[in-house]
Amino acid sequence: MKLKKVLVPFLAGALALSLAACGGEDIAATDKNPQAETKQEATKDQATKEQEASAKEMQAKLAEQQVDNNKIVAVVNKEELTGEEYNAALTSIQSQMQQMGQDPSSKESAEQVKMQALDMLVNQTLILQKAKEAKIKASTSEIDEEYSAFEKQLGGEKEMKKVLKAQSMDVKTFKEKIADFIIAEKYQDKVAPAGKVTDKEIKEYYDQAASASKEAGQELPPLEEVSEEIQGILKQEQQQKLLATHVEELKAVAEIELKI
Repeated sequence: MKLKKVLVPFLAGALALSLAACGGEDIAATDKNPQAETKQEATKDQATKEQEASAKEMQAKLAEQQVDNNKIVAVVNKEELTGEEYNAALTSIQSQMQQMGQDPSSKESAEQVKMQALDMLVNQTLILQKAKEAKIKASTSEIDEEYSAFEKQLGGEKEMKKVLKAQSMDVKTFKEKIADFIIAEKYQDKVAPAGKVTDKEIKEYYDQAASASKEAGQELPPLEEVSEEIQGILKQEQQQKLLATHVEELKAVAEIELKI
């Protein structure tokens, strides 16, 4: 499953910001000298306060880009999409941009983030509509397995609850979202199956990655150790290209109206 690449950034957004506000806890042990301890503690407290202020400022800027949860942001084949769904897509994109070192709160990024969020929402809706027309379903065991994987990746039940609370979401709602993503992925596998990846393609990908790593002063593991992983990456790239073409075909015949 590739769900984590989509859902974890969305869920982890609030967690990442809250963790940023708690930074500075890995500062080296202080000297036994009371004056040194006092000075280092003051420095630590100041750094923590600055991080908290920075995190709060970023949260406020990102929140300004959101819309009312009940607002209709788009209509796709007569299905109304709400601000709540849009805000979830927005949060995902904002988190991904932050992970790449970009600032989603800047004026230059605001319109780009908005259109990407709407596009993501419309695409997901079109895929789900078609998947449900094909009567594709997600089993309870599949949903529970993915939920457990998310919980483990986020650090356990406590952290999971913290993140869900930050997103104003309960477990039932999140499992419904997991179900939708499972259904969408099953549909993707059906309409955009990945083809065979050749040894030559794997070697070319490895050589390019090895060259880039060498320039960065790093070294990749031997090809035989990462061959299977590279094959998976290339298959996913193939599938994403096929799916993008399919979605454009769906858009061409769909009734889509953007409201924001």
